[in-house]
Amino acid sequence: MREARTIFILALILSLAPFGRGATGAEARSPGEAQARRIVSIGGAVTEILFALGLGDRVIAVDQTSTYPAAARARPNVGYARTLTPEGVLSVGPDLILAIEGSGPPEALAVLKSAAVPVVMIPDGHDAAGVIRKVEAVAEAVGAGEAGARLAAALKADFAQVADGVARQPGRPRAAFVLSASGGTAVVGGAETSADAMLRLAGAQNALSAIRGYKPAVDEAAFAADPQAVVVMSGAGQVLTASMIFALPAFAGTTAARENRFIALPGSYLLGFGPRTPQAVRDLALALRPGATLAPLPPRPWADEAMP
Repeated sequence: MREARTIFILALILSLAPFGRGATGAEARSPGEAQARRIVSIGGAVTEILFALGLGDRVIAVDQTSTYPAAARARPNVGYARTLTPEGVLSVGPDLILAIEGSGPPEALAVLKSAAVPVVMIPDGHDAAGVIRKVEAVAEAVGAGEAGARLAAALKADFAQVADGVARQPGRPRAAFVLSASGGTAVVGGAETSADAMLRLAGAQNALSAIRGYKPAVDEAAFAADPQAVVVMSGAGQVLTASMIFALPAFAGTTAARENRFIALPGSYLLGFGPRTPQAVRDLALALRPGATLAPLPPRPWADEAMP
C-alpha cells in the first residue's frame, strides 16, 4: 500500500513538471512571473485574502479552515492544513500552492516543495501588523501588488479606527476563552495564543493569562480569576453552550456565570486573523461591554457576506 502511494505521488509530480525543466520547485518560475491561475489555498486567512484581492476565480481548492466566503466552501477540499497529503493537494493540478505558516506535516510539505509547483509559505501573525504581512505576502506571491497595497491600506485604517475606539472605552473587562470542554474540564486559551491576542485587541484582560498555550483549566485557578465573560467559537467541531460551560466547576459561580455573559463568534472570524479581523475586534469589544458604542467601520466588500 505504501509503495503504491509513493508511485502515485511521483506520478503526480512528474505529470506536473514542465517539459524541458527540472522537477524541483526551485527551478520553477517565480509565482509572480507565472501569473498562477490554479491556486490551492491552505489557511482560512490566506483564502480570504485571495478573495479580497479579487482573485477568487483563481482558487481551485482550499483546506478545511477556509470557510469564508461562501464561494470558498464550494471549492474542492484538500484536507486540514496541519494534516495534508501530497497526493490530495497535487491531484487538483495546481500551478501555485499558498500555505499558511504552520501547515504540514513537514514530510508532506517536503514532497510538495520537491514538485514543479511553487509552494509559498505565508507568515502567520496575531496582530494588526501580522495581518498586513499576510496580505503583502499573498499579493506578492500572485503578482497583485497594486491590489495588495489597496487592501493593506484599508486594513491599516480599519485597525487604527478600532484601536482608537477601544482605547476610549473605560476599563478592561476580564474574559476567558474556552476552546473545548469534556469530562468536566475546559481547555482554555492562555498567554501566547491567538485567543489571548484577540482579547487584547478588544481591550480585554485574559483572565487565564497565567496559563501558556491552550491547556486544561485548573478549576480553582479559573474560579479565582473570576472572568466577567466567557468567549467561545461557534461553527466549530464542538458546540459549546452557556449552560454547558457555566455548569463546569471552573466557571460555576464566576461573575460570567452569574450574569450569563457568554459570547460566541464564528471561529474563522474570531481567530482567523484575516481581512475581517478589524470587524471581529469591534464585535468582540462591544459584546464584552454591554451598552457600549463604537463607530461603525466603513463597508468592505470582503466582509459584507453573511457568516456560516
